[in-house]
Amino acid sequence: MSDVLNVEELFGSNVFTLGTMKVRLPRNVYKEVRKVIEQGGELSREAADVVAKAMKDWAVEKGATHYTHWFQPLTGITAEKHDAFVTHPDEEGKMLLEFSGKELIKGEPDASSFPSGGLRATFEARGYTAWDITSPAFIKEDATGKILCIPTAFCSYKGEALDKKTPLLRSMEALSTQALRIVKLFGNTGASRVIASVGPEQEYFLVDHEKYMKREDLIFSGRTLFGAPAPKGQELEDHYFGTIRERIGAYMKDLNVELWKLGVSAKTQHNEVAPAQHELAPIYETANIAVDHNQLVMETMKKVAGRHGMNCLLHEKPFAGVNGSGKHNNWSLGTDNGVNLLDPGETPNENIQFLLVLACIIKAVDTHADLLRQSAADVGNDHRLGANEAPPAIISVFLGEQLEDVVRQLVETGEAATCLEGGKLETGVSTLPDFEKDATDRNRTSPFAFTGNKFEFRMVGSADSIGSPNTTLNAIVAEAFCEAADVLEKAEDFELAVHDLIKEYMTKHQRIIFNGDGYSDEWVEEAKRRGLPNIKSMVEAVDTLTTAKSVKLFEKFGIFTRAELESREEVLYETYAKSINIEALTMVDMANKQYIPAIMKYTKTLADTVLAVKEAGADASVQTELLQEISAKLSEAKKAVKNLEAAIAEAAALAGDARRQAFFFHDTVMTAMEALRAPIDHMEMVVDKDAWPVPSYGDLIFEV
Repeated sequence: MSDVLNVEELFGSNVFTLGTMKVRLPRNVYKEVRKVIEQGGELSREAADVVAKAMKDWAVEKGATHYTHWFQPLTGITAEKHDAFVTHPDEEGKMLLEFSGKELIKGEPDASSFPSGGLRATFEARGYTAWDITSPAFIKEDATGKILCIPTAFCSYKGEALDKKTPLLRSMEALSTQALRIVKLFGNTGASRVIASVGPEQEYFLVDHEKYMKREDLIFSGRTLFGAPAPKGQELEDHYFGTIRERIGAYMKDLNVELWKLGVSAKTQHNEVAPAQHELAPIYETANIAVDHNQLVMETMKKVAGRHGMNCLLHEKPFAGVNGSGKHNNWSLGTDNGVNLLDPGETPNENIQFLLVLACIIKAVDTHADLLRQSAADVGNDHRLGANEAPPAIISVFLGEQLEDVVRQLVETGEAATCLEGGKLETGVSTLPDFEKDATDRNRTSPFAFTGNKFEFRMVGSADSIGSPNTTLNAIVAEAFCEAADVLEKAEDFELAVHDLIKEYMTKHQRIIFNGDGYSDEWVEEAKRRGLPNIKSMVEAVDTLTTAKSVKLFEKFGIFTRAELESREEVLYETYAKSINIEALTMVDMANKQYIPAIMKYTKTLADTVLAVKEAGADASVQTELLQEISAKLSEAKKAVKNLEAAIAEAAALAGDARRQAFFFHDTVMTAMEALRAPIDHMEMVVDKDAWPVPSYGDLIFEV
């Protein structure tokens, strides 16, 4: 049997693609499906029934027995309820398999137990899922069997969005509408849509399952709440892009196969900076499909890890002292007739359409820096942003030397007469070719960096859905395009007006442009001088959703209502409080049931040793000193446990005020957690390894 994979045949084999539809659907129905995908609207009931039957027949042929409306509630993960294709047996007792257009288009899961932030009362259970025809159905296969998954939006009985997908789709339509106004002004009358494309790079850690199961903190919170650093970390930089170990390589191979079958274009894999850390990057896709696929990537990473005796950690900071994980959100814009709006061309200073698009994006990011920061805020990301491994919590835009020089010329003179060239890179080795280098280096410290023909939003956390960041990004850029088009469509002299507008936007918003070291303390001071917001934590970022500026933006384009924004604000505060509460309770449990008993047992051994040495007439000063040191830290830890328990109880009393409770967890409970961690981590450095009750950092990140 050959081990050779036929990737071309494998790719998308579990996806009900347009190609599959073209083969299985009548021509007129297929044309109707394409029209709805490309132009919007609804399928006729008759066409929906035909599509449903074809989809069911295809799925059953592949072994599927159930279907589900697969959706993305405000939990940040996916949800599914499986229904069998079976119907009531006929009079002869024969089971029939059916699936109607009505069942395809609309589902009715119970909405009462998903977070809604007050949009739904507990007793109001009805919610609806609606088929997203633009994202293809697929089959998931695992121990549950083969399940036909139909990507859907999820809304309440009253029509409010209860998910990540609905606002994203609204934002994509808003962006397309406003961007079309811009491209038509420049003569592209053949375009009918402008499409936001996304390629999210996914970082993750792998740890051995047996060791994982001995770490209560990893099980319950996804990160280590205790842990002293290993003697070696990432300082030698030998793991980054290093040779992939066979166990990890076998995992990556199986992961690729599973993702390719699901139509996910997994392309790049490598070791990341921290030990046991890795990355997978896909090829660009339409934003909503990219969001769906990234959820599948995270689910599949965890599933495949289990098959290899490992656990996949997606938390932004599973280990203190080494790099955490992010998810670089590469975002671009293109027309449906093949024009990349972020391609500067050979001479960007002469590409007026590109310069206007660039100016609008700079304006959007500066105007809504707080909102963009909020879109990347989650509980785990607080441990990562601002450290020397990830962008700072300050939003800035990196353009590179070439574009920065163009902007400088436009601001100073209104014209960009010259353009920096990249030149030739001479290797100095006769057998190696010299080659043309890019005009601009890259900047890994920038949160929002232009990287040739796209922007890379580097702040997004590894465990987070990319739905919210892309919804926000689409919305703020749609607003900037709208305001630019409002001016230009009325201009008597278009060429003069567009030049003036580019200069105006770049002059007014140039403060957001920064090409330097975003990790430096100097940048924090410089950003403050420029008046840029520095929102350091998730809880501080949440209320940016409901400022007058944000509400006006989202309501203008029908992306969120005020009520939907207020609900998300409530959900985020509640999520933060619940997450930190779980971590705090886990720390108390581990301290009381694992660490303190194990250390007490060890101190008894030490005490017996001291007595034995003294009875032998030898010097017991070393043993005595160690016993006193550990006893003092043990006392400190026990006191810290009591303080943390008191803080948890005080936080619980604030349950009626989500915002106040979230801030209390951030300001008080987190401080108490750090006070408990410190003495236990110290004791880990001096207590006999055999006496330590859980696997160490060295065990977890070097023994995979």
